[in-house]
Amino acid sequence: MPKFSYVAKLGDGRRVTGSLEAVSQAAVLEALHLKGLIVINLKKASGTAASQLFLKRVGMDDLAIFTRQMATLVDAGIPIVAGLEAVSEQIENRTLQGVVLKVRAAVEGGANFTAAIAKQSTVFSPLFISMIRAGEASGHLAEILERLSTYLEKSASLQRKIRAACIYPVIVISMAALITGVLMLKVIPTFKQIFVTLGVSLPLPTRILIGISEFAQHSFLPGIGAGFVGLFLLRRLLKTPSGRLGFDRMLLRLWVIGTLVRKVSIAKFARTLSTLVKTGVPILSALEIVSDTAGNRVVADAVLKVRASIREGENIAGPLTASKVFPPLVVRMISVGEQTGRLDEMLTKVAEFYEDQVEVAIGGLTSALEPMIIGILGLVVGSIVFSILLPIFKLTEVLGK
Repeated sequence: MPKFSYVAKLGDGRRVTGSLEAVSQAAVLEALHLKGLIVINLKKASGTAASQLFLKRVGMDDLAIFTRQMATLVDAGIPIVAGLEAVSEQIENRTLQGVVLKVRAAVEGGANFTAAIAKQSTVFSPLFISMIRAGEASGHLAEILERLSTYLEKSASLQRKIRAACIYPVIVISMAALITGVLMLKVIPTFKQIFVTLGVSLPLPTRILIGISEFAQHSFLPGIGAGFVGLFLLRRLLKTPSGRLGFDRMLLRLWVIGTLVRKVSIAKFARTLSTLVKTGVPILSALEIVSDTAGNRVVADAVLKVRASIREGENIAGPLTASKVFPPLVVRMISVGEQTGRLDEMLTKVAEFYEDQVEVAIGGLTSALEPMIIGILGLVVGSIVFSILLPIFKLTEVLGK
């Protein structure tokens, strides 16, 4: 449906702005009239899907800073509208700034904070919205915002560590592929012409290398096309439930990588559920949110089974054990927390333990990958250089005689 932006007045003369999705302008006018608003200006929003591509993405770091600032202002007794206005002036991310201004306009127009951010679901996750709802309902919004900002900061920190661990291998592998490509497509064909001109008898390694080079030259463009088609098909497959489940299950079974993925998933599960339970979000709603934000379909399915188990009056430990994703230690700690009424504390301990484990695993993986990648790169480039030099050495021997 198209989106319409409007400027209207309340009964007391205050101006409000906002946007609304509707089938037509008449439908928007009717909806605003039912809210008691007098429309001053109404127009169809000019934003298109193409223009959205140029907007900067709102990252977890941006949300963490915004939430921390709002927590400080609310705790100081600053009204929500004034707090949103003050924070919006300091936000560097223009996309988030625009979203915060829309939230401010909605609150100023009479909506509560939860309803206002719920309208911006592309930026604020279900977890964020649920925690704000719990904060407003309990009257402890400042405390909930503080917990939410801590959660976002720790999640962002975990993301940065994983991203940093991936940067070095990606750069080295990309450089290795580039160097190998240049050698295969440009350097080796030049040497081939030289060898043909000189009439040198080529040894087996050189003939194999030239064969690979000729294959690469003939298959370069088709190979790129096939790569793009493969990526497109993989993305389509990952959008299907069965495809995503199979891919995530394969990730968990991979050597080394699977262990890291499992630890990241457990840390994220424990941190998210701990934050929601501590906030006062009902356990069934909390588990549903955790399944949506798990990031791994196998873990998400296990969480949904836990939710169904609790709904039927059973405990958490059984479905977690059956999933074979969560180690026995984690299951026991959660079971003890459930029995003693200290589930949030136990989940926090699990999250902290596995976040430390992830950091150690990333450090070990990076340390192991560095010499391995350099060794493979040296072996590939060395083999190519050796195969090129063999005929030259043979030619030198012939000329020397």
